[in-house]
Amino acid sequence: MKSTFLAKLIRKYRRLRVKKTPQVNLVWGFFLYTLIGFLLLSIPLFHKTDISVIDNLFTSTSAVSTTGLTTLSIIDSYTLVGQILILIMIQIGGIGYMTLTTYVLLLTSNKITNWHAKIMNAEFTTPRTMKIKDFLKSAFYFTVSMEIIGTIALYLCFKDEGMSGIQAAWYSIFHSISAFCTAGFSLLNNSFIEFQNDIYFNGVISFLSIAGSLGFIVVTDLWYLISRKAKKLTYTTKLIVLGFIGLLFFGTVMIYFSEPSMQNGNEDGLLIAFFQAMSAMTTVGFNTVSISQLSMPILLLLTMLMYIGASPSGTAGGLKITTLFAMIAILKSRLFGQETITFLRRKIPFERLYVATSTFILYTSLIFLFTFLLTYTEKFNLQDLLFETASALGTVGLSTGITSSLSTLGKLLLILLMFIGRVGVLTFGFALLKRKEEEEKRHKKEDLAV
Repeated sequence: MKSTFLAKLIRKYRRLRVKKTPQVNLVWGFFLYTLIGFLLLSIPLFHKTDISVIDNLFTSTSAVSTTGLTTLSIIDSYTLVGQILILIMIQIGGIGYMTLTTYVLLLTSNKITNWHAKIMNAEFTTPRTMKIKDFLKSAFYFTVSMEIIGTIALYLCFKDEGMSGIQAAWYSIFHSISAFCTAGFSLLNNSFIEFQNDIYFNGVISFLSIAGSLGFIVVTDLWYLISRKAKKLTYTTKLIVLGFIGLLFFGTVMIYFSEPSMQNGNEDGLLIAFFQAMSAMTTVGFNTVSISQLSMPILLLLTMLMYIGASPSGTAGGLKITTLFAMIAILKSRLFGQETITFLRRKIPFERLYVATSTFILYTSLIFLFTFLLTYTEKFNLQDLLFETASALGTVGLSTGITSSLSTLGKLLLILLMFIGRVGVLTFGFALLKRKEEEEKRHKKEDLAV
């Protein structure tokens, strides 16, 4: 009887998900994972201390969205099992839940259903020349390889800190996955401030974060080139790498020369500046210096880097480098009076430009709106609230230290922001507002002077 009821329930669910748009399915998928994580984290057995409902929900959302903002200490609040649950949510959120389920389907049946393909295309933006099967394989194997390499490399660091073999192994696994998935969760209460002078440790974390944030498009593209499936890198990959290097260099130089504390008698000032620029750009959210002690110009610069983010179809959040370039291309073409919109002598398809402009407007509007709302619910100054908002929507995790002191309503606003940031502002908008194509035919075409 129970099996029959369960079978009927599964059939109804499958029919329902087919009727829904890919964007709606994607939003519901992440919502369910967040809800399940919240319910599991709410089990008192996994707590070291009393944890409120809102803090468990905040932690679950932050983990699935790979943000890293926390209202409490992970190591002091959750048991080992609780920490493992958080790490599982980080892994699911980082690689994408549809990537995992679709890859398992590919292994077992050697084919991908049309439904899975549509959801994958909604979750990850890829060039038309890239096959979804190749993308899945490269994403899965690259993730596993990087996290194993990171675990081994970090184990040496934590072992040198005097940790036991078991503790060093657990810390290495946790921080390797957290870094690659650009989650920013740490088992150390002060993030990585105690490692700010350790070039090796900074290098390993930076390598993992950059590898994850550059995205699976770049990895798949490089694999095509190495395996001779392609003769050159795609235009998208070239722009991503060029933009990332340029912005990272700009951010490092500006932080170093704009922050006196990194120059006056600090031999590792350049390393610290690089790490903070890298952390904001990759949206990994680790810090080797207290963010609250940074000057206002640096906070504004970090806000800009968090706003831009890194690559599409990777583990990083933010507006994305490619969206920024698309907006620059539109501006350049308008200023020069060009009818076609080009960038680096390449014409950009209008459908991509529509997506870029929509993302830019919606993303910027959300930052303004939620900062505005937080000024009503919180007593902190504007720069702290703006920084917190940009960090939440960009799924970064950097904070000036106000997260745990936010009101319940303020925490709920950030929870919503982190969720929107993970599923994507445009995907979330589509899921809420998309109408049937037939309705568009009712509207008359009219001119608008801009």
